[in-house]
Order: sequence, then C-alpha cells, then structure tokens
Amino acid sequence: MFATPVHTTIKVHSEQLNVLEGHATSITGKLLEERHDAIPGRIVALQVLGDHGWQTLARARTARHGRFRLSFRPRRIGSRQLRLRFQGDATAASSRKRLGTLNVFRLALASWYGGGGTTACGGQLTSYTMGVANKTLPCGTMVTLRYGSNTVRVPVIDRGPYVEGREFDLTEATKSALGFGGVGEVWSTD
Repeated sequence: MFATPVHTTIKVHSEQLNVLEGHATSITGKLLEERHDAIPGRIVALQVLGDHGWQTLARARTARHGRFRLSFRPRRIGSRQLRLRFQGDATAASSRKRLGTLNVFRLALASWYGGGGTTACGGQLTSYTMGVANKTLPCGTMVTLRYGSNTVRVPVIDRGPYVEGREFDLTEATKSALGFGGVGEVWSTD
C-alpha cells in the first residue's frame, strides 16, 4: 500500500519584484510540509506567465532547513506575473505560490504639468486625472512608473513633453501619487 504524499507549502521570506534593466530579481523562502517541517533536497522553480502558459525561469534546490534562494536576470523591460512551483514527488505533494508582478524598469527623464482642458487623446485634464504625456506611445498604452518606493500604472493620455531629453510629462495627480518633485528620473516599464 502506498502512502499519500504530504501537503506542502511554499513560504516566501523576501522578494525583489521591482528592478532596473540589467539587474537581477531574487526570491528567498522555504519549502515546508503540513506539520511545518522543512523539506530539503527538492527543486523549487521560479516561473513566469507567458503567451503559452507558465514557463520556468530559474530553479533552486532546497537546503537542509528547506530554504531556497532563486535569482533571475530579466532580458526585457515590462511587467509579468510570477509564481513559485514545487512539482511534487512520491512523498510530497506539489504546491504553488503566486508572487505578483515582476516590473522591469529603465530610467526615463520626466517632468510634470497641470492645468485643465482637453488632452490630445480626447480626455479631460483635471488635477485628479491620472496619466502621462508621451510623444510616441499610442494613446491608452499603460505605463508603470516608479519613483522611490511608490509605483503607479497609468495610461498615455496626452502628447509631450516637448523639452529635449524628456520622455514623460506626468499629470499633477500622477506626480502626487509618486511623490515626484519637478524634473528628474523615474523608472519606466516602457
């Protein structure tokens, strides 16, 4: 008679999901069984949700106390869903843990603007309008911006900025949500 595999859980201790291009993301955690005992010597995979389902980016073997550390250097800018997966075996059942969104950023020079009126993309600009102006991205394109520890995901709603070297004009509401000053670098996913 075969024993039923024990239930497993993946616990995450730390995760770095907001990184600049060229830098690695890292995740540390533990693989545990239902009695919270560590499970050593097993493979935990870091996976990304792509067009054809979940794909493995990196693998790590759990240490004596069930601990693991995964590191991955993303190849492209953008936002993608991540999870951890233990495939399971004859003695331990499979388990998964959603991590959230990996945001891979690049540096972009930004400024901000306010006022009212109609935007180039057909909306109304108020002090509460969340969005950015950009010269080339299509209207409605969603852009994730990070400044310090604050992150927002906003649409392109207008055209500009028309000052050389600047890529984005943040609306007043976007500027406030980020805690952004006047002119400076932000992290951008586009």
